[in-house]
Amino acid sequence: MTRVDFYVLEDVDLDAAHRFACRLAIRAIADGSSVHLHVNDEPAAADLDDLLWNYPEHRFVPHTRQDRTQPTDRDPVVIGWEPPEHPDGVLVNLSDQIPTFFGRFDRVAEIVVGEN
Repeated sequence: MTRVDFYVLEDVDLDAAHRFACRLAIRAIADGSSVHLHVNDEPAAADLDDLLWNYPEHRFVPHTRQDRTQPTDRDPVVIGWEPPEHPDGVLVNLSDQIPTFFGRFDRVAEIVVGEN
């Protein structure tokens, strides 16, 4: 059964959700899980890809984009907007929709941006 966790952020900034997703990814790969960061589209994937190169500061998060290469153990974090070929581990949903494939993951993290 898929475990779903909701993280409600007080910050209304979408960038805050992306930074939080980076921290979740770090925690998940430290626990030995693979991570799929699910976004709306290719431009959103490019933005998150850039962020993972620079955040958190002085820490590299091994990752790849779904459209660039087949994920390997060296790339435990995959950023994508399409259903992954081999879902496994943790799904962090950053898209506007609930992914239809969420049940194929062990765990789902839904990040909810709060409203003031």
